[in-house]
Amino acid sequence: MIDRTPGARRAVLTAAALAEPAASLSGYTVGVTADRRKDELSTLLEARGARVVVAPALRIVPISDDAELRAATRSCLDSPPDIVLVNTGIGMRGWLEAAEGWGLAEPLHAVLSGAYLVARGPKAKAAVRSAGLRDDWSPDGEGYEEVVEHLTARGIDGRIVAMQLHGESQPEYTEALESAGAHVIELPVYRWAPPTDPAPLHRLVDLIIARLVDAVTFTSAAAVQAVLRAAGTGADALLDALRDDVLAACVGPVTSAPLRRHGIPVAVPGRARLNSLVRTIVDELPKRAVTLQVSGHSLTLRGHAAIVDGELRPLAPAPMAVLRALAGSPGRVLSRAALLQALPRGADEHAVEMAVARLRAGLALPGVVQTVVKRGYRIPT
Repeated sequence: MIDRTPGARRAVLTAAALAEPAASLSGYTVGVTADRRKDELSTLLEARGARVVVAPALRIVPISDDAELRAATRSCLDSPPDIVLVNTGIGMRGWLEAAEGWGLAEPLHAVLSGAYLVARGPKAKAAVRSAGLRDDWSPDGEGYEEVVEHLTARGIDGRIVAMQLHGESQPEYTEALESAGAHVIELPVYRWAPPTDPAPLHRLVDLIIARLVDAVTFTSAAAVQAVLRAAGTGADALLDALRDDVLAACVGPVTSAPLRRHGIPVAVPGRARLNSLVRTIVDELPKRAVTLQVSGHSLTLRGHAAIVDGELRPLAPAPMAVLRALAGSPGRVLSRAALLQALPRGADEHAVEMAVARLRAGLALPGVVQTVVKRGYRIPT
């Protein structure tokens, strides 16, 4: 696990600072599963005050043996496609660079100039235009379903469709186009591979299941599937956490589709941009925060911290777990045995007492966590 916490961040922020956008995620922990743009996304989150756990779920690997791509390119030159579906900017650029290396750049450019070019998203569109080509259509929501619907409505019976693959084959869309009468040429420009070091990913899975991260970001559907595979026998526990306590934030509707199929509520920005993804997290996470008025003080619970009268006070996992349990039933006395259930496995009642002591010290508010003799603890209402 790489814990990207800026050393200069202050442990206590004033109410005025918390109101600033830079501190809007202070007290929250966000998991990042991206690889290629992990640094950019992490920087955006940290700038808002978040603690970031970086755990790439996959890495993009150019196809070392380009025989398959070269053969597909030759097919396009021999039988020029009527329609070319450009799925990603990196894929389009990779294809053109490979063609240049084979001495096929000019004939491929000529073929593409005569085709109906569909760019599935702004990055794909930018790559098309930077190559001196003209895109003819793009879906509003960047979804494959929209592309298939548009092309079938346009009429593709007997037409040749060249489809640049997004890391892996997507047979459901190929089959849908072929069912409408098209001949599909798949272009495998790059592929997904497991991370070189899988330990951070397995650690992130454990943190999600334990509810020790508040949100997880996904920038590809393949990354979602990789996280589910990494969970192994714990996949059901992972899905339960994402359904109830951990926010799943996806860059776009295609990325979110595998989670939606599992009934996971997903936060998706209106535009498929990293900045928009971060803004969506900034909007969504505070809505989940619990706020109480206790003994004349305002107490708000964030992921790994409490905000007391506008001041951020970070807490260790055990005290934070006790605070969440007590705040979930304000005024109700919870026994040591009940609080023990909120602590990590293997803890005992002495660990509960230690966690309560550390919670009181961290909050620095006398009377907020009360002891009820021979019964347990409570937060007064």
